[in-house]
Amino acid sequence: MLDAVSNNAARPADTVAREYLKTRRYIGSADRRALSERVWGILRRRARLDWWLARQGAEPTARARVLADLALTDGATPEQANRLLDGRPHHPYPLSPDERGLIGALSGRSLFHHDMPESVRGEYPDWLEPLLREAFGDTMPAEVAALRDEAAVDLRANSLKCDREQAIAALAAEGITAQPTALSPLGMRLSGRVALGIQPPFRDGLVEVQDEGSQIVAMLVGARPGHAVADYCAGAGGKTLAIAAAMENKGRLVALDIHTRRAERARDRLRRAGVHNVIHHILGEPGDKWPKRHAASFDRVLADAPCSGSGTWRRNPDARWHLTPQDLDELNALQADILDRSARLVKPGGRLIYATCSVFRREDEDQVERFLTNHPDFRLLSVADLWAETVGTPCPVEGPMLRLTPARHHTDGFFAAVMERAPVA
Repeated sequence: MLDAVSNNAARPADTVAREYLKTRRYIGSADRRALSERVWGILRRRARLDWWLARQGAEPTARARVLADLALTDGATPEQANRLLDGRPHHPYPLSPDERGLIGALSGRSLFHHDMPESVRGEYPDWLEPLLREAFGDTMPAEVAALRDEAAVDLRANSLKCDREQAIAALAAEGITAQPTALSPLGMRLSGRVALGIQPPFRDGLVEVQDEGSQIVAMLVGARPGHAVADYCAGAGGKTLAIAAAMENKGRLVALDIHTRRAERARDRLRRAGVHNVIHHILGEPGDKWPKRHAASFDRVLADAPCSGSGTWRRNPDARWHLTPQDLDELNALQADILDRSARLVKPGGRLIYATCSVFRREDEDQVERFLTNHPDFRLLSVADLWAETVGTPCPVEGPMLRLTPARHHTDGFFAAVMERAPVA
């Protein structure tokens, strides 16, 4: 499976892994779980494993990474590894003499070593170090360590059907322990991994999987019953669901995207959640006059722009290795274009909310500052001032823009800025 993920860099690792397992029905549920945990663990430890392999003169193939991980993470000896790699049907082929020597040399060593460069210890490409240092300053070691670790599973109570306490009780009835989150008044954090898809609270639409930071971004939209709201990059609909619940199914919520398949997936989620005030529109089709017809007609517009995803490395550990400087340049241009286009939909006195799941300033603060320079009819509102109005819990930030990070806030890395268009004089 690691080979399949490594050889399909253009596709999300979880999609590749899901397809891999789907075509191998002979793998039992326990083995599937163990296989997935091993692959995702290796993706999180890739730089450190490769550093040790290079030290031993070994090529960083998928098999070599597995062997190094068995030795360094599990402390496996050659004999213990050989019992796993025994060549039986559907099992890996036995160790070669060189592989036995590799495991013997690494067994019992720590995954960390004092000679490792900071980028290896932090699991990120060298070229990203200036961007990470600019984002985090003196807290960078703690922040990249948090981005390296596995994320918890967060849920959001669907306020169209229940409150958080009722959701926690419904989960508890199924033997699932969930704790209230500190920032989101609708958030819950699970104590472990759960097959949520088969659980009644999920199937009945009482809860949705959504990181606490993403929940906060949706709340900062400030959508209210009766508003006209546009979710400009709606994707699979996570924030659309949260916004619809805040609107109590009253008003008009338009989910905009350029991918029909994502819109179809979102429709299934909306039906399960009991949402019925959402209209889908696919942007960019030939002759599409929708943006022009709906200019200056929305109270709230959320521009949740495509980005590097650097704030979600805990969940997508392979993404950091696929990002290139050219990708980032192209994303920056796309983000600026989306901000300009989505701003045209905001009515006078309405709000534009720009958000990313990136930790890089050039995708976040720099984009907002460029936009405000070019659009003097918009002004930046203080997130700290809006927090009581939109979220209601103690605000964790002091500045005008929101930045949430794994180390400080125990969420994914999220950024948001709320801008208001000047009312008609």
